[in-house]
Amino acid sequence: MAVKIRLARRGRKKKAIYDIVVADARAPRDGRFIEKLGIYNPGTNPASIVLESDKAVDWLLKGAQPTDTARSILQHEGVLLRKHLQVGVLKGAITQEVADSRFEEWKGSKTDRKATAADTLAQQKDADKKAKLDAERKVNDARAEAIAKKNAPPVEEAPAAEEVVEETATDETVADATDAAAEAPEAAAPGAAAPAEESAE
Repeated sequence: MAVKIRLARRGRKKKAIYDIVVADARAPRDGRFIEKLGIYNPGTNPASIVLESDKAVDWLLKGAQPTDTARSILQHEGVLLRKHLQVGVLKGAITQEVADSRFEEWKGSKTDRKATAADTLAQQKDADKKAKLDAERKVNDARAEAIAKKNAPPVEEAPAAEEVVEETATDETVADATDAAAEAPEAAAPGAAAPAEESAE
């Protein structure tokens, strides 16, 4: 009987949660299984995994074959490394203490990487939020400026008023000049009439 470590789907539509199970290769995907090893939830960011590592290592040593997705999950959780180290212990290549120390060293570095990834994710979220707020503030400022321009009363232009004043002054000057020209011939006419009267006498 071929035994596989694989995922069994459960959960509602578009909100899938997977059980990590040990099952007969001939059994349906969501059907009978031998033992449940953990839960995988890809809906969270980052994906959450709850896994019983000791049982998974035991099943791997017994010959259970993980599917591709299950293998990546087991590798992420360090189960494959523990199995590799345990095989070395069984063959006599290393002692159990060395295997445990190596796994603890890997686990510590993995924890540091997870913390760094979480910090990076939080910083990215903050930066995205700040960028969205800045963009929204710019849009609001532009909208307020457009409304202010629309509601402002129309202002008359100063150069147009000066031109009107200049035109009025020109009309008055022309009128004064016409009056002066009309008075000038009258003043000249009495002087010309007097010599004519003297010559007639």
